[in-house]
Amino acid sequence: MQTDLIEKQLYECKQKIKNLSQVQYNFEPDKVQQCLLDLFATKAKVQLCFPFEDLNGADGLFADAIMPLYQSMPNIERRDTIIVSGITENGKIWVGCCGYYCGTFEKSWLDIPATGHIASLRFHEFYQFEDNKVTEYQGIWDIPELMLQANAWPLAPSLGREWQVPAPASSDGIERSRYDNAQTQQTKQIVNDMCGALGNYASGGVEAMQLNKYWHPKCSWYGPSGIGTGRGISGFRDWHQIPFLNGLPDRVGDPSKGHLFADNNYAAFTAWPGMYMTVSGSGWLGIAPCNKKITMRSLDFWRVEGQLIRENWVLVDLLSVYDQIGVDVFARMREFNKAR
Repeated sequence: MQTDLIEKQLYECKQKIKNLSQVQYNFEPDKVQQCLLDLFATKAKVQLCFPFEDLNGADGLFADAIMPLYQSMPNIERRDTIIVSGITENGKIWVGCCGYYCGTFEKSWLDIPATGHIASLRFHEFYQFEDNKVTEYQGIWDIPELMLQANAWPLAPSLGREWQVPAPASSDGIERSRYDNAQTQQTKQIVNDMCGALGNYASGGVEAMQLNKYWHPKCSWYGPSGIGTGRGISGFRDWHQIPFLNGLPDRVGDPSKGHLFADNNYAAFTAWPGMYMTVSGSGWLGIAPCNKKITMRSLDFWRVEGQLIRENWVLVDLLSVYDQIGVDVFARMREFNKAR
């Protein structure tokens, strides 16, 4: 009976986000605004990536972030590739989703020059529910990806492959079979154990992380623009993990600030922030080793195939990282694009 009740609650919350997605797919400003106001609690905590930061509830999310994006892409539509729901260890219901906002980029946005062509803005968004209302929202929009599409890239070249990150290879990111509690718990355990093993690097090096135990040999790690995608365990290590460990050797996570949940063969994690570190060693992503302590926000999705992780979608708020060390990415972008 308890499992049936949980399944019902998760289904209802997921349906609310599916409805929001559909309303934003058929984007009409008044309807989008009303949907957000109906969905969010009056005093919901709303946190969006840099430069937006903390916003004033659903009103702030619509007026300060979504509406300006619509004005830049008047035929914008939202396209989700994953929508998952689950319960964390502390009993909180979260719904996580990822995908793209797509539209013709007709007017500059955040000083990113318009292209006149269709453009996409990748997003990861997480919604915490209490009493069928969203009480907390955390979102990262891959703003650097839009800079790349506008030929206005102000950062160091990515080590991984820059491309339009795909939907799940299994085509079950939105619609899946009936909720399976046993599979859900197994998925959550695999991802939780993998994350714990990554923390063994400080004491035991690469071998202690046991990557082969958790990751499929043909896994894909889909990072944000600025890092890019890595294919296979070697791609994950070469284009993300090795530079990450070398440049941020003292990184530590704070599990108390994180929210891990699972939905059948998918797991998701959000934290705001989730990691603490110092930019040192050999530097990171072209950032000089300034020995500055920073925090990092990331929103993640994993798809488990059998008992191994086959795909991992990751967005990191890289613009927040640059802001913390005193680098104004937007000013740098404007300098690069003066001639326009």
